[in-house]
Amino acid sequence: MTDALENLLQHLSDELGATLRTARLDRGELTVELSREGFSAACLLLRDDAACAFDLLVDVCGVDYSAYGEGLWEGPRFAVVYHLLSLKHRQRLRVRIFADDDLPIVPSVVEVWAAANWFEREAFDLYGVLFDGHPDLRRILTDYGFVGHPFRKDFPLVGTVEMRYDADQGRVVYEPTRTEERVVVPRIIREAGEGRYNARNQ
Repeated sequence: MTDALENLLQHLSDELGATLRTARLDRGELTVELSREGFSAACLLLRDDAACAFDLLVDVCGVDYSAYGEGLWEGPRFAVVYHLLSLKHRQRLRVRIFADDDLPIVPSVVEVWAAANWFEREAFDLYGVLFDGHPDLRRILTDYGFVGHPFRKDFPLVGTVEMRYDADQGRVVYEPTRTEERVVVPRIIREAGEGRYNARNQ
């Protein structure tokens, strides 16, 4: 399998040129990073080229690297990762593309792999990544009036509003939260602090 992936990597290097920014073959998995310029054409090549034949898009996910490596990350904050599968060659490929920090936009691949439609909507909803050319880019998991993107590392863990369905009004309403903020301490730490954990293990 490693030989086949090395051959694939060489083929991609020859065909994609400068669009292929970096590539990494590790633990039997090939990951390539593509530039935004030429990204759409590269995706078409990955699907249609006989040596690639990645006809199945398995997943699309957003990534927020702002807290990666305990804050030591120095690259762009947002990325989108595509997981591809070639049924013909029985190979998998991971494709990553970075987006700008201030306004993360990447080209949509819905025209290449139709399965990307809802995956891209999910990445937009949870990470705020915009997909240029998407036919229906709107929230898919959160409410339409939701503010923010909950998978971003800077999204607050404790909210100030809650939503519920009001039968009298026949719609979803927002209200201030009624719960008090509290610090959750895992049980194992609580017990250790009280001495019971140590006593049980003597």
